[in-house]
Amino acid sequence: MSVYAIAQLWIHDPVIYRRYVDRFMEVFKNYKGRVLVVDESPVILEGGWDGDKVIVVSFPNEALFRDWAESPEYLEIAKDRKAGAKSVIMLVKGIASHSEVSKHEAGSTAASTI
Repeated sequence: MSVYAIAQLWIHDPVIYRRYVDRFMEVFKNYKGRVLVVDESPVILEGGWDGDKVIVVSFPNEALFRDWAESPEYLEIAKDRKAGAKSVIMLVKGIASHSEVSKHEAGSTAASTI
């Protein structure tokens, strides 16, 4: 089942954070993830949010996400992210694909979880 990492960032040292950004894709490209969203101006539809950036990445499954997130290469560059920004990062599971369950069950699962 696909997983999505959603990061909300509050950048307090742009120079240090930029070092992370400059090296991110160099590391990320070696894993099986996709960058889906990078937005510095999200439109807030409900509630309040005072962050600077939202990022969403996807991976085919949690094990592949952890291969990247726990790799020595990523942990090294993540030091600059942590030094340059406060973040809230969550890992969420996608809805089962048609290959994982029948079409009817997938529709029922989605409807019952929203």
